[in-house]
Amino acid sequence: MLEEAADREEIIQRVAALDIGKAELTCCVRVPAEGRPGRRLQEVQAYPAMTGSLLRLAGHLRCLGVTRVVMEATSDYWKPVFYVLEAHGFDTWLVNAKDVKHLPGRPKTGRLDAVWLCKVAERQMIRPGFVPPPEIRRLRDVTRYRIDLVAVRTAEKQRVEKLLEDACIKLGVVASDIFGVSGRAMLDALAAGERNPKALAQFARTRMRGKISVLEEAFTGHFTGHHAFLPAKMLARIDGLNADIAELDARIEEMTAPFASAVQRLDEIPGIGRIAAAVIIAEVGLDMARFPTASHLASWAKFAPGVKESAGKKKGKGSTGHGNRYLARVLG
Repeated sequence: MLEEAADREEIIQRVAALDIGKAELTCCVRVPAEGRPGRRLQEVQAYPAMTGSLLRLAGHLRCLGVTRVVMEATSDYWKPVFYVLEAHGFDTWLVNAKDVKHLPGRPKTGRLDAVWLCKVAERQMIRPGFVPPPEIRRLRDVTRYRIDLVAVRTAEKQRVEKLLEDACIKLGVVASDIFGVSGRAMLDALAAGERNPKALAQFARTRMRGKISVLEEAFTGHFTGHHAFLPAKMLARIDGLNADIAELDARIEEMTAPFASAVQRLDEIPGIGRIAAAVIIAEVGLDMARFPTASHLASWAKFAPGVKESAGKKKGKGSTGHGNRYLARVLG
């Protein structure tokens, strides 16, 4: 027995779609043809990706009565376009390029891509991606930069450890953290020219004092003049990164002050500190209404495996896909 489906095809009457490049974007606009029911008018135009040109584009779209503007997430080139049109009151949608499937064998140009995206958008066959509000975007810039700097610092520390291994200095075998108070004092002395294993071992502090004899053995290697050139450079770079990260931490505290209660609630979760809480807010936002259920949020973040079933049988274990790498770093 046939039943009426709950969904209905709804055409967005006045819609625009953008194919965005670094220097230029192509805009396709589709609007109703006046006096010709069911017919559409279409305009395709190229614009330079400069601010003045984007402002002219916004004015032109407003004159045509466009309500929704859709664009693909192309590198970072979409951001200035999205922000300008968002500020002019348009319903701006950012869509995942993977969601806008191109027909096999179909030519691919900026013009054709814009027309295809516009036709798909007017029939509402795509869904918008998550773009947080401006205050969250600004926080995201800072938290992501902090994560990148931490990665750079980690790489620099690994270079120090490799250098020590090359010189057969086994400090990492004795100390769990060679950049702790004791380890750093020893590294500074080594970089300053100290080569005597007994003298280097005496820089041990607190519990490390019980490992003096082992430390003396660990510092017995072949640390040459060639090795001596690099440690000071590496340690200075690590110190500079530590200072930059500390400044970013202070900035993050300032930026999260308006939503301190949300940070506090996340901070109460075991394993989540204030910085991790700020990262989560920066990546997910505060408006959970954007995600209908917790499952939707987990799926968006790519922490929920996809469901693949055919003929009543599940195919494989499913894949989570590649999600938000910044969010994964604090939740993994």
